[in-house]
Amino acid sequence: MLAVNLPNHSYQIIVKKGALDNCGQWVKSLWKEQKIAIITDSNVEKLYADKVKQELNDVGFEAEVLVVPAGEKSKSLQCASDLYDQLADLGFTRSDGIIALGGGVVGDLAGFVASTFMRGLHFLQIPTTLLAQVDSSIGGKTAVNTQKAKNLVGTFTQPDGVLIDPFVLKTLDDRRIREGIAEIVKSAAIADKVLWEFLGTLSDEHDLLNHAEKVITAALNVKKKVVEEDVFDHGSRLTLNFGHTIGHAIENTAGYGVVSHGEGVAIGMMMINSHAEALGLSPKNSTQALKTMLERFHLPTSYPELDAQAIYTAITHDKKARGSQLKIITLKEIGQAQITPIPIENIKEYIKGEN
Repeated sequence: MLAVNLPNHSYQIIVKKGALDNCGQWVKSLWKEQKIAIITDSNVEKLYADKVKQELNDVGFEAEVLVVPAGEKSKSLQCASDLYDQLADLGFTRSDGIIALGGGVVGDLAGFVASTFMRGLHFLQIPTTLLAQVDSSIGGKTAVNTQKAKNLVGTFTQPDGVLIDPFVLKTLDDRRIREGIAEIVKSAAIADKVLWEFLGTLSDEHDLLNHAEKVITAALNVKKKVVEEDVFDHGSRLTLNFGHTIGHAIENTAGYGVVSHGEGVAIGMMMINSHAEALGLSPKNSTQALKTMLERFHLPTSYPELDAQAIYTAITHDKKARGSQLKIITLKEIGQAQITPIPIENIKEYIKGEN
């Protein structure tokens, strides 16, 4: 069990195989009896929604399941509006709660809805993908996408708790597992050399799942520490964006879902670090070390369909761009990141990824 200790809203993260079997008791330990909307997607609904609903009903909650279509397209203002209408029809008030049951799309969307419906409902996260378990389920960022950029509209709202059951990962295909591993590799590269060295002992993504509790907990510790230092993403928390500035732009220009978040981050880390190494901002051979690690888990390290101008345009719409400057994340060494401000037009050289 981990605790995210924040000045006004601390909460616990449970990482335990089989934890979903007792999710009703977990919610009861955190909330009084109330209405609960379980927001999930059309894939996860078939796997876990009935189980979670029954668990909640058995301990005295009045639970309903609200389903959105699976996929990044559901992370939209239109989908949020549809959920507002459903909550209103069900008579939800500020005394009621929302549980996000799903991956990062569901977590971001449900969190956004929970933070904005009636100016805020109770909120819990039960992430069911490796990516959500190690990254998006903690830290309080919620968002929806627009046609201009990913995560352009959002809020900061911390959950009341996070329940992580590695057993649910067995229903994921290899591509979804690898998507989460990209964030684990990122976490190790920016802040945990011990985790980096452990990842180097694993043979592939299937081997990593054999050590899921250990790896998930280590990656969460990285995020937990920077969230506690920088709740609103103005300082050290920016280090979590290693690979994301370019990665998000690749996702956007490819069309959401064509390149996954994890794939975009993997490619983005390579592009950023390659040019940073050429400039002496990152250590010699660090790009090769990244490439070797990413390839170990069958993640992409390049993007043949690169449209540099389109990616640059997407980056200028990204919320990470502040005025005429952009803060990029580079590696001081494997296991330690640094924030490097550059003129925004200079990102064009990083997009080329030349070394």
